Amino acid sequence: MKALLEELGVHIPKTHDLNDLQKLLAPYHASLRPLKRGLLFLTDFAVDVRYPGNRTSKRQAVAALRWAGRVRDSCRTLLGLRPARRRK
Repeated sequence: MKALLEELGVHIPKTHDLNDLQKLLAPYHASLRPLKRGLLFLTDFAVDVRYPGNRTSKRQAVAALRWAGRVRDSCRTLLGLRPARRRK
């Protein structure tokens, strides 16, 4: 998402809040709007689960990876790049 902001020449804030980044991109890339729910979900994984006492379930981790893949693929498409190859 920050690469998209860079390509647009928009100031890139120092943040892990993906929803904030989506708000900055919204005027330029409406196709990212359907990812909002996933971005909110992923933002919790940016920092919270790194600290002792904050845990996540395997189910949540799998969901986070799925959302991250969707976001990455969408951003790569907008940047004119092919979607990343998936590991088997």
